[in-house]
Order: sequence, then C-alpha cells, then structure tokens
Amino acid sequence: MEFFTTLFVGYPMWVWLMFFGFVLALLAFDLGVLHKEQHEITVAESLKLSAFYICMGLLFGAWLWWYKGSTAGMEYLTGYLIEKSLSMDNVFVIALIFSSLGIPRLYQHRVLFWGIMGVIVLRAIMIGLGAALVAQYQGVLVLFGLFLIFTGIKVLFSNDEHGDIQDNKFYKWLRSKMRFTPSLHQEKFWVRGEDHQLSKGWWATPLFLALILVETADLVFAVDSIPAIFAITQDPFIVYTSNIFAILGLRALYFALAAMVHRFEYLKYALSVVLVFIGVKVGLVYFNHEGIVDFKIPTALSLGVTFGLLLAGVLFSLWKTREQK
Repeated sequence: MEFFTTLFVGYPMWVWLMFFGFVLALLAFDLGVLHKEQHEITVAESLKLSAFYICMGLLFGAWLWWYKGSTAGMEYLTGYLIEKSLSMDNVFVIALIFSSLGIPRLYQHRVLFWGIMGVIVLRAIMIGLGAALVAQYQGVLVLFGLFLIFTGIKVLFSNDEHGDIQDNKFYKWLRSKMRFTPSLHQEKFWVRGEDHQLSKGWWATPLFLALILVETADLVFAVDSIPAIFAITQDPFIVYTSNIFAILGLRALYFALAAMVHRFEYLKYALSVVLVFIGVKVGLVYFNHEGIVDFKIPTALSLGVTFGLLLAGVLFSLWKTREQK
C-alpha cells in the first residue's frame, strides 16, 4: 500500500475529500439532472456540457492557485492541457469501439459516464504507483523521458490507422471467456438468460463489452499521459486532479469531436513535438536533481510552449481541412 500512502501525502484529508466530493457532485448533476431522461446527445449539447466541465476544471485550478500558490496553479493548468490533448486520440478509438459494436448514440453516454467511475479508481492506482517509483528511484524519470521521446517519434510517423476491433486480441479473449448476448437490450449491461430465450444465468450485453474496451483504451493512453504530467510536477495531487478534470471534459466533448475527427488530422504533428519536448523536460528534472546539469525549463515556459504548439496544430488542421464537411 506504499503507492496509496505516497498518493495522499502532502495534503490534508479534507482537501482530498473536497476534491472527491466536488467530482461526485458533478457526476450526480450530470446523470441525475442533465441526463435524467435518456436521449441522444447532440453536438450542441456536447459542446455546452464540455464548456461546463472546462469551467469547473479551471475553477478548481483557480482554487489550487489560491491555496498552494502560482507554481502549483501553473503546474495544474499545464498538466490539464497535456492530458486533454494527449487523450484526443482516445476519442478516435472510442468512436471505433462504438461503431464496431453497433452501439447507438442513444446509449453511448451511459458507457462513457460509467467509464468515468473506473477512470477515477484506475488513474489513482497508476498515479500512486508512479509517485512511489519517482519518490524512491529518481532514475525512473529518465526512463519516462526516453519513453515520451520514443512515443513522440512514433506518433509523428504513425499512419493513424487503429485497425478493426474484431481483430483485437483482447476483444477475442473477452468473447471466449464471457457470455455476451447477440444483441443490445436497451441500456442494460447485464440480463438474465431465461428472460430472453438464452441459457440460464447472467449474460453480459454488447454495451458492457463496450464499457470494458473503453476502460482498457483509457489504461493504454494513460501510459503516455501520466509520465508526461510527471515531467511537469511530481506532486501526486496535481497529477491526479488535472487528469480527472481533463477526462471529465473530454468525455463530455466526445459527441462533438466524434463528428469532426477528420478535421484534426494534422494535430498529431503538434502532439509529437509536445511529447518530445516534455520528454526532454522530464529527463532534465533528474539531471538537475543529481547536480549533473544546472538548467531547468520553467513551468510557465512549459505551459506556453505546450499551449502554443497545440493551438498551432488545431488551427493548421482546421485551415487545411476547411473545405471538408
């Protein structure tokens, strides 16, 4: 449980309780008020909901700036921006999962909403483990940096093809180990077989399969994004909170992004440069700690460079694809 202790160190318990209470209140408002009646989410509604979550994330960042100072505030904003941008590719994979499994837009919000609950737990475990590793072995920062540089180069030369979900080994393994109904049963994740002319016992529906695959995709992308934020700060609270708020807003924005993913085809070039830049920064953190070099990239500069590169990537993509519908 050392990772758990490392995750919570440095902040009083009331701060963590306030954060979790705030996030749960947002989710309760989302499910109990905004989506009390299940309906197909439009692009306009997606944009409004995303704007709401972005405001909440920035509001939390403003509070952190007041509570811990400007350095912590800028680290949070930089981490938030990096997580949001690196998770963009996750939107494409989620869209592929939904289309491959034939999940209608009417039920997609339910999968994304409950997926957030898993993210809150799984990201805490991964960030806690990362914080414990960094605290005990500073040399792991060099590995983080090299991994990010390698990932950035890989993104630069990738062909953007995610393949067919039917050929995915994990998908095939799930199909062989669990019983799935041949079709959807409205918004249900599980149904009783005897109620639907199936053999006795509980059967998972394709909606539950989609939930598992979405959670797995998030874990894969977390391997990139979490080391990137550790380059900005080794404060587990800032790493975790920026992660969660960025994902909340991105899931809300999914329905708008999924409709216009083709307009961001040049964003990967900006992301690749950001990954290499952050990889260099995380390596410098270790060499500064060991006294090998005396050069640091200020947090304000990291925020400016990251924001500038991503903004340039978005604007260039929109300009190059301006004639596409």
